Amino acid sequence: MRSRIWNHIIPILGDFPLREIDASALRSFASALLGRVESSTAEVIWGHLSSILNSAVDDKRLLRNPIKVHRSVKAPRRTEKKAKAWTRSVVDAVRLHLQDRYRFAVDLGLGLGLCQGEAFGLAEEDFDFEAGVVHIRRQLRWDIKGRPYFCLPKGGKMRVVPLSPNLTARARDHFRRFPSTQCTLPWRNPEPPTNALEARQRKPITVQLVLTTSHGNRIYYRTWNDRSWKLALAAAGLITAVGEKVRRDGGRIRRTPVYAAPREDMFHVLRHTYASVQLEAGESVVSLSTWLGHSSPKITLDHYAHFMPGAGQRGQAAMDAWLEQDQPRILPENSPAAEWIKKMTLNPQVKGLIASGASMSVKYKETARGGLAVNIIEC
Repeated sequence: MRSRIWNHIIPILGDFPLREIDASALRSFASALLGRVESSTAEVIWGHLSSILNSAVDDKRLLRNPIKVHRSVKAPRRTEKKAKAWTRSVVDAVRLHLQDRYRFAVDLGLGLGLCQGEAFGLAEEDFDFEAGVVHIRRQLRWDIKGRPYFCLPKGGKMRVVPLSPNLTARARDHFRRFPSTQCTLPWRNPEPPTNALEARQRKPITVQLVLTTSHGNRIYYRTWNDRSWKLALAAAGLITAVGEKVRRDGGRIRRTPVYAAPREDMFHVLRHTYASVQLEAGESVVSLSTWLGHSSPKITLDHYAHFMPGAGQRGQAAMDAWLEQDQPRILPENSPAAEWIKKMTLNPQVKGLIASGASMSVKYKETARGGLAVNIIEC
């Protein structure tokens, strides 16, 4: 939030007095914003601006929030994008070009559907090989000042994810080749506590991290993305260099390529691939929602419905049956109703009515009414 406010709201609207933020200023802000960031980010920044203006109203610096007053000003709306999944060949290529100790990160993202912070915060004690599950208890995060800390996983709750036999074998092999490293970090917030309650809430915890740097340190996601992940993407042919970074190291000059990987090719794509494989295999959406840490299956469907095989085919078949033309049917000779009609004593008026209807087109069908099967004869 701090980054979005200082990098986008302040440069565009920072010189405006609050009372001069009118419809024209808001339109200019929205236009300038869409020229700087994607529509999804612009929508979030617009929400930050609205919250700031609401606070100004509460503090009596404004009478009303101009965003709510000027109905003609439309907020930026994100362009709906479908989640992207990688093929097996792409996953294998990227994994191959990562450093050996980091290949297990791909296995965790792909085999458990973990976010990057959850993978970097995973500990060896979280693996229950006997039960065949992994307990997702924490994630490794960094605050705006670059200080690391542990907090709850995505969605603010712990979860349990099934562990496949092949992933179990890869985990055992990784633990043997790259022993886990002990790491102690504060919980929830890296700021020093100011009272006893905060001291209890932020009490540091110690875990044996399964993913660490070659120096045995916790992984800083930005360094890992720039120096490991993007290099693997480039080696796999997914991205190309957009520039060069020159750094002086003593008397030496180091030149390193700069890559701008699209967001859909970052670590999170492994989570999308996990979801696509599960749904294509016919796994329950409710189960998948639990494994991914979503608050409801609706979120899972909103993100991954296009991964479901044959989506809409059953509905199309049902609708096709509805629209099928009814074929005329006559009352079968062996029907109980036919025998009952033969035994009836008919008066001359009924006989005349039957004779006059001999040329009628009669349709016979069955339907359900009130929970009972009802035979209907339509003339």
